[in-house]
Amino acid sequence: MSVEIRDARFSAVVGEEVAFEQIGTGFLFTEGPLWHPRERFLLFSDMPGDHLRRWSADKGVSTFRKPCNMSNGLTWDRQGRLLACEHASSQVTRTEADGRIGVIASHYNGKELNSPNDIVVRSDGGIYFSDPTYGRMEYYGRKRECELDFRGVYRAEPEGGKLTLLADDFAQPNGLCFSLDEARLFVNDTDRQHIRVFDVRPDGTLANGRVWAETKGDGAGAPDGMKIDSAGNLYCCGPGGIHVFAPDATALGVVKVPEYTANFCWGDDDMRSLFITASTSVYRMRVKVPGRPQLY
Repeated sequence: MSVEIRDARFSAVVGEEVAFEQIGTGFLFTEGPLWHPRERFLLFSDMPGDHLRRWSADKGVSTFRKPCNMSNGLTWDRQGRLLACEHASSQVTRTEADGRIGVIASHYNGKELNSPNDIVVRSDGGIYFSDPTYGRMEYYGRKRECELDFRGVYRAEPEGGKLTLLADDFAQPNGLCFSLDEARLFVNDTDRQHIRVFDVRPDGTLANGRVWAETKGDGAGAPDGMKIDSAGNLYCCGPGGIHVFAPDATALGVVKVPEYTANFCWGDDDMRSLFITASTSVYRMRVKVPGRPQLY
């Protein structure tokens, strides 16, 4: 079975079943998928290969950047510039229109960040990212000791400079996404196998963190990539593939991906294709409810 249905609403959101199209394979470990809606291409990271790749329907897979400082999570800022979380450098970088790469965040209180992992931009331009320690491990990054004694979630200003620590009580913070109205920020914790939600204050900081849902099920996998579709349904990697939750936190079901799944994004013109980075491959499948573009 390609899906596990736990609530009848799953069929209207995802479908009674799904078919996986493998659009690329032979990679080491894929992550950070990001769709460009105007130019119709997909970017995705291969961290162990230190290779940032591009895929399009007409040209297939090609190199976008190599080396890439073992980049992980990717997103666009308000001007359509590429933001990247880099495992090997412990930085968040931005690529300008002319190709220059600048640093948005690298240190907190004079100490090097752990390894920025996933990233999202709010409509006010604020840049939010998680900072677990995976990029300081062999294979997924560059092995070295941590300078910080916590794993945090941060907000950076649109042009860099000021870095605000939003939360420091995670075991391993990972995927994050905003609610449709941006009044709440969801952040998952890979080690604790749950999703937390915070209220977003007017100044962009967070308050009232609480557990929102848990990713329960069989199979390999843990909370990792996470995003919200156009109807407010939340998708999150977890045991067995991608878990889908209704806006009220009801577990609707699981998309059973053929390989261990790290992340995903929506794409194609109707935003109903789900591009999935799953270990050695990238897959595409179709859903019923469209997603939302990550380009403002």
